Amino acid sequence: MPFVEIKNVGYSYPSGDDDYIEALSGVSVNIERGEFVALVGCNGSGKSTLARLCNGLILPDDGEVLVDGNSTADKNALYDIRKKIGVVFQNPDNQMVTTIVEDDVAFGPENLGLPPEEIRARVDWALQSVGMSEYAQSGPFRLSGGQKQRVAIAGVLAIKPELMILDEATGMLDPDGRREVLDVVTKLHRDEGMGVLMITHFMEEAALADRIIILNKGKIVADGTKELFNNPEVFTQAGLDLPLPVRVAAKLRARGFDIGYPLDIDGFVDCAARAFGKKDGGGA
Repeated sequence: MPFVEIKNVGYSYPSGDDDYIEALSGVSVNIERGEFVALVGCNGSGKSTLARLCNGLILPDDGEVLVDGNSTADKNALYDIRKKIGVVFQNPDNQMVTTIVEDDVAFGPENLGLPPEEIRARVDWALQSVGMSEYAQSGPFRLSGGQKQRVAIAGVLAIKPELMILDEATGMLDPDGRREVLDVVTKLHRDEGMGVLMITHFMEEAALADRIIILNKGKIVADGTKELFNNPEVFTQAGLDLPLPVRVAAKLRARGFDIGYPLDIDGFVDCAARAFGKKDGGGA
């Protein structure tokens, strides 16, 4: 049984004067335990709506969302569903609830009613996992953007969810902050086996995932592995811009070079050197 089942879901937002804006239409997709999935699409494609549907923050107008076999429409199941799925949003400032980092991370476990010794262990583990242990006694609002987002991730981690959803979690960060957060997320997936649903419009981030789902105008238009990058048109038709190294690498793969899926120019240079050396049967 899939961990998350989204079955023929539709959702619309009220737009005044009895009008509605359709955000999702007939969306069906499954997410397995431990998967690293990137959900990509341009602004208005329905990405954030889908994220909020996954843990019952909103309910579908049509269709059904199941988490571990339980419907998000079942009020009696929502508590368990929200323990199993944690969401990290775009603006870390909106997720801070206390004036001390470790207290902020402890907020979730405290609300679960866990004993003090278990809360202490989870807070220490979560902060260590995101590389923020030395800031345990700091004020969250004195941290950099990337550090704040790592604290937000630690707060979700302390609940020990089976799936972490990052809803444009790097969208407001500078390149260094983005790199910090992405390093943490990939480490958690690799070392802890945590499932990740990363919602983004940065294709460099999408290429880190094992599976990529493309949304366009409220519908899924593609669902596959990194090999989707071999067909750049499926991204551009959805209003997404592929980085130049990704576009060039796709053309080289089409010509038989085993260049992999480099995300940036430095990675492209390294991959290209190896690929051309391999193609020529020796030295770069």
